[in-house]
Amino acid sequence: MAKARAIIKRLKAVRNIRKITRTMELVATAKFKKAMDRASEAAAYTRKLAEIVADLSAAAQRSGNDANVSHPLLESRPVVKRSVLLVLNSNRGLCGGYNAGVLRVAQHALQESRKAGIEVVLEVSGKRGINFFRFQKQEMAERYTHFEDQPKFDEVDALATRYAAQFIRGEIDRLEVAYMKFETAARQRTVIETLLPIGELEPGAKAKPQGSTLEYEFLPSPQEILEELVPASFKARLFKCFLDAAVSEQIARRVAMKSATENADDMIRTLKMTYNRARQSQITSELSEIIGGAAALE
Repeated sequence: MAKARAIIKRLKAVRNIRKITRTMELVATAKFKKAMDRASEAAAYTRKLAEIVADLSAAAQRSGNDANVSHPLLESRPVVKRSVLLVLNSNRGLCGGYNAGVLRVAQHALQESRKAGIEVVLEVSGKRGINFFRFQKQEMAERYTHFEDQPKFDEVDALATRYAAQFIRGEIDRLEVAYMKFETAARQRTVIETLLPIGELEPGAKAKPQGSTLEYEFLPSPQEILEELVPASFKARLFKCFLDAAVSEQIARRVAMKSATENADDMIRTLKMTYNRARQSQITSELSEIIGGAAALE
């Protein structure tokens, strides 16, 4: 009887855990849909903005104004002496290998940069990443815990403005972001993306073929337009990194909680079978005792 009671207690505990994991799976699914919509909209905006800048540069070159068209954020440094590495992690766990994957590539990039003699300024967003680097005894210049699953543009804009100002003043030569890049609902990958210097604003955002070029009339001058568009494009790209990290986190949590729920279902079935066997064995033993006692009375 003691074994059957222990199985019942364990079965009850597993059922309670299953309720929690199933609820977390549903919550992650709801948050994932909202985050994916935001990430998709930001991707379209960033891509279009990069196309406009590429068209603007090509049009300025055709008009003979290429000597006057430049921006400090577009200028690459021949020698990188000081770099900033921003690592985007989550504040909460239970999301599978999401945090571990990002931290793995960030740690590798950190070691490679320092081997090359580059001074790396480490900044970490998310309690999981902060705890990891604290355990590794890595010095962190900045720690951010206020970026949740719905990052706000105003919060990211403050970071982007500071990075841009530091790059223009020559205090940093490069900005890299380690995060989980969202491609589709079925595919996400960890990347180290260089945001400063900007270089090519977006892969594929190149000037159009000669037959489909657009004619622009610059008002004000191309330089003044770039002064507005280039920082806006950089801020949009940094914001998209935070959005991709947020949607990837929810996808990883949904997958992890779905797997945990399925494992709980398997465990419940196994425990039920074990309980039935134990109960059947107990009933058989009791019947044998009754039959044996009756036979002794005869």
